[in-house]
Amino acid sequence: MKALFEVLKPASKDWILASSIDPARLPAHIAIIMDGNGRWARRRNLPRVAGHKAGMDPVRTAIETCARLEIQALTLYAFSTENWKRPRTEVDMLWRLLRVYLTRELPDLMRQRIRLTSIGRLDQLPDPVREELENAIQATAHNRGMRLNVAINYSGRAELVDAVNAIVEEARVKGRLDDLRIDEEAISAHLYTAGLPDPDLLIRTSGEMRISNFLLWQIAYAELYVTDTLWPDFRRADLLHAILDYQKRDRRFGGLSFQKEASAATSESEWIETAGPLAR
Repeated sequence: MKALFEVLKPASKDWILASSIDPARLPAHIAIIMDGNGRWARRRNLPRVAGHKAGMDPVRTAIETCARLEIQALTLYAFSTENWKRPRTEVDMLWRLLRVYLTRELPDLMRQRIRLTSIGRLDQLPDPVREELENAIQATAHNRGMRLNVAINYSGRAELVDAVNAIVEEARVKGRLDDLRIDEEAISAHLYTAGLPDPDLLIRTSGEMRISNFLLWQIAYAELYVTDTLWPDFRRADLLHAILDYQKRDRRFGGLSFQKEASAATSESEWIETAGPLAR
């Protein structure tokens, strides 16, 4: 938290919001579906690419803010497997912007000791894009700060398919197919995100109420936060609002909160008396 206050103006909106955050209850992993670039551009009678360009600044702000908050991991949904259906000119521009971002932001990633990783079917990326990405990943590999995880050519369903196929292939190589049993632990260990904590908080911009095939396995118990703000308009204050909302949630993971457990325990005898013999 101290590192965040170093870049905030005292008594500013961001400073007030940050002051309200409990540093002991920060999410370990935040995932963001960065949606609304196209609508942002359309409302301004601009080409869609203008929205994608405008979305680069919020990416920088989100990364810096999370790093200064000492969030363990931040996963950004940059390009889905479904995005290939968009016009070729738009897809090509997205790859150009990604390469520009990697080149421009690498010094800052190094300065903040951020480790860059990427998830998705990266072998299907255009060669120049994949090479630029691999170079940035290798350059930051020894950094020990926040893990910045970028989902590119990503699909939650494809990830599960790849995980199961990897498990089966390992069993085949070891000659253990006949004894193969796939459980949750095995799948988790073969996901693209193996080794990372599952997201505690999933943020989606632009107001759309859907997951869009993103981290389907990992967000089983994530807290969802949807804002009408379009991604190019997403500011540090929006991220801090999302974290504050997260800290208000009662995370039970299918169980009961401590207060509710106590209440249930004290009222159990009363319930038995009311329900009668069927409760015994």
